[in-house]
Amino acid sequence: MTRFPLVVALSALAAAGVVVVLAERFYRELEVRLAGAILELFTTSGVYVAPDRESVYFGLTSAAPFGLRMTPECSSAFLLLPLLVVTMAMLYFRPSNARRLFFSLGISAVVVVLVNQLRILTIVGLVHGFGTDEGYYWGHTLLGSMVSVFGGAVSLVLFVWLATRKKNA
Repeated sequence: MTRFPLVVALSALAAAGVVVVLAERFYRELEVRLAGAILELFTTSGVYVAPDRESVYFGLTSAAPFGLRMTPECSSAFLLLPLLVVTMAMLYFRPSNARRLFFSLGISAVVVVLVNQLRILTIVGLVHGFGTDEGYYWGHTLLGSMVSVFGGAVSLVLFVWLATRKKNA
């Protein structure tokens, strides 16, 4: 890769990071819409998405409906930033790997988003199983955080593995 395409690629990655930060609320709205669509597949008790409040409500026909509001800390948006930074660093030092790095970034970004959806499903399942107080505590504070940390680590390891593995001859 010559100097100009490298500068363009690095600039595009930096711009993507800026967009993730600046459009974080819009990103959370999309995440909540995705969570609602996934919950619709798994529940018959009613789901309502309020994207303008970054919230998804479930169990609407049950005795204990519940809503989750996605705050910036709960979004996968900021888990994408380390992937962008690692991609930039690896691209800077190995520009000939650009195609592989962008592929690795794409796959890892999808994993990060799916892990966050799994975290939401974990919270919903535990609230459904253990009730509002105990289920939310276990689902959000303990198991949900473990899902996020483990999933983030898996996506980073997956990224590095995909970006650095040798081609089969």
